[in-house]
Amino acid sequence: MLIKKKQGLLQPYYLLEIISGLWITLRKMLFDKKVTIQFPEERRVYSDRYRGMHYIKAVNGVENCTACMLCPTVCPAECIHIEAGERSDKEKYPIKFEIDVLRCCFCGMCEEACPKDAIKLSSIYEMSQADRTVFDKGFLLDQRGNK
Repeated sequence: MLIKKKQGLLQPYYLLEIISGLWITLRKMLFDKKVTIQFPEERRVYSDRYRGMHYIKAVNGVENCTACMLCPTVCPAECIHIEAGERSDKEKYPIKFEIDVLRCCFCGMCEEACPKDAIKLSSIYEMSQADRTVFDKGFLLDQRGNK
């Protein structure tokens, strides 16, 4: 038993719609501005306000951080972990300062909350890693010159 469906009025003219769609695609490919970039050769230009990799600001080789715990407190992603210690001159400093970059949303709240301007966000945005990316204090201090 063969069931025959009724054709609509314009259904026999489907080839016109296919050709119209192909013309739109061809026109976009040939005449419109390309929106993709060839990444390794071409680099995207970001604004000066772009927030990228974190770094800890140091003065005379000593980090400016006083382990006040404001940055992990205000961090919405809870990606900053600090363990505090004391120096001989009764000043606190971070023994352990870690940032889990995969959890970070780069909102800049840590930078705004810091009273000593110790933590900063640089313009380095190429941060692809093969494994878990938890940056420690040593790595973050090395990044300070790469702003």
